[in-house]
Amino acid sequence: MKDIQLEKPRATREGYADALVELGEELDNLVVLDCDLSKSTGAVKFGKQFPDRFFNCGIAEQSMMGTAAGLAACGKICYTGSFAIFATGRAFEQIRNTIAYCSSDVKICPTHAGVSVGEDGGSHQAVEDIALMRSIPNMKIIVPADYVEAREAVKAAAKIPGPVYIRLGRPKLERIYDNDYKFELGQARALRTGRDVTILAIGVMVGEALKAAEILSAEQIDAEIINVITVKPLDERAILASAAKTGLVVTAEEHSRIGGLGGAVSELLGERIPTPIRRVGIDDTFGTSGSPDELLRHFKLTANDIAAAARELVQR
Repeated sequence: MKDIQLEKPRATREGYADALVELGEELDNLVVLDCDLSKSTGAVKFGKQFPDRFFNCGIAEQSMMGTAAGLAACGKICYTGSFAIFATGRAFEQIRNTIAYCSSDVKICPTHAGVSVGEDGGSHQAVEDIALMRSIPNMKIIVPADYVEAREAVKAAAKIPGPVYIRLGRPKLERIYDNDYKFELGQARALRTGRDVTILAIGVMVGEALKAAEILSAEQIDAEIINVITVKPLDERAILASAAKTGLVVTAEEHSRIGGLGGAVSELLGERIPTPIRRVGIDDTFGTSGSPDELLRHFKLTANDIAAAARELVQR
């Protein structure tokens, strides 16, 4: 594969599209299913190169998940695509009963997650999907922070037994990782060391967390930034070690504060080492229409909001 132009911002959904083509060349038993959204999800690239292994299931996520489970039972590695709100909400029962219950080899990789979808509005902005997938036994959950991480996570998922949920987005993100990045399930990545406060972030919010650290540094607050990457299973060792070192924790996610990264980390800390924590995320509300940047500001998901949460903890 040609070297990636890392200086150019790219969406995590583009990483999905490119990874599928690479996997298709490597694995003859890999198939891809989509719900009439392949141009948006990027799966159209796989469909053009491997038309015999691409299935457009129409606007029918429930049928797509059931079909994928059947193909997996016949020895196929299945990747499914749609928008996150429909892939997780509309098809929840099929994911639970026909995929996760049987630990089927189906990789659920919807795009357009979170409010950064933009003008499509609340009906198309999945802010509950991580909570839904976290509640299902056997499910693994990955939230890439940039194009490179998305590409490598999608490729790695082919070798991870059973169901995997990979949350992908629409906006183009600045790169965080170089081409030599290697994904490992359940391993968080420290992007910046610090002593005063730990900031745990996923997806879009990783880049915002790094910007927040610069803001805090100017105020003599030393923030440790960790890209959690895998919400389930959590890298408990890394999170607990950082929390023990700094004594303060902020979580940052483009998802409801209920049941997502903040919930998972709060559960862990509450049981193991109770630690003051602030959860930066979407309050108990639906999304709304606006540009991605407007919505991140509206829902207080910016670097300034992360810095404010950290500052509040430190000043206590």
